[in-house]
Amino acid sequence: MEWMELSIRTTTEATEAVANILYDAGVKGVVIEDPKDFDFSNQDAKTWDYVEEQVYTFDFEGALIKGYLPKTDGVADEIQLIKQSIAYLPHYGLDIGEGTLEAKEVKDEDWSNTWKQYYKPTRIGKQIIIKPEWEEYEEKPGDIVIEMNPGMAFGTGTHETTAMCIEALEDVVTTEALVYDIGCGSGILGVAAAKLGAKKVVSVDFDPVAVEVSLENVENNRVAEQVSVYQGNLMDNIDQKGDIIVVNIIADVIMTMAPDFQHYLKPSGTLITSGIILEKIAPVKKALETHNIEVYKTVEKGEWAALYGRVREA
Repeated sequence: MEWMELSIRTTTEATEAVANILYDAGVKGVVIEDPKDFDFSNQDAKTWDYVEEQVYTFDFEGALIKGYLPKTDGVADEIQLIKQSIAYLPHYGLDIGEGTLEAKEVKDEDWSNTWKQYYKPTRIGKQIIIKPEWEEYEEKPGDIVIEMNPGMAFGTGTHETTAMCIEALEDVVTTEALVYDIGCGSGILGVAAAKLGAKKVVSVDFDPVAVEVSLENVENNRVAEQVSVYQGNLMDNIDQKGDIIVVNIIADVIMTMAPDFQHYLKPSGTLITSGIILEKIAPVKKALETHNIEVYKTVEKGEWAALYGRVREA
């Protein structure tokens, strides 16, 4: 089969939105290449032994997203629709940078495994090792290894937003914790919470592909007794208060959810929100604090931030 490879130049902020447009258009497989995922200044040098130089070397400022469409009679119209959808993103307040789309023909064998070269074993925080299931890794004492195959779902663990959530989970997970992972993507945060000892994890995503991939990763990491995965919209599947809520989405969605968090978080619980670009820290913090969530810690990595919150005492 012949395919069309679509290459979109955009910004770090817009990567997830552009990827969603591609998936909605029927794209089979997405690769996100973003040099800002690799923050060398705060990493142990050994971490980067796994990373090939071409992965993080770019000839332009921004992120590159590649997706693949079957070459059919109607593919030109599909590509035009994708262009229009990307061009409309600034109306939602997203900076798309160049926002250009280039298309070229490729053969099946050229793309089906290409994305795997960008995904290597990576240490996150103090204990967690994210290991692609096809890679070898020599486990060290104290390591908690998570085997992942992100498939066509967002979340390999290397992105700064995901890494900050994992580091936050390392800080707050206890053996009695009930954890909610909202917008779970590949399921990596739910698996991490379970591997860190959480008693129960509920992972939710509206995307059936994400649910399928999450279930696979839960099974592969042997945490199915702790982790349940549901398809649903945001907090729809939540029926009791949790000890930890982790939400790694985008700032605008977090602000939309702000009124709900206080109703689903125990008084002693922790809210972890990420996917927030630096320019949106203030409005997200204001939205949370307007709805009875005290933001007590802010962490930044590269262009992104994570906020820790708790229900404000009466």
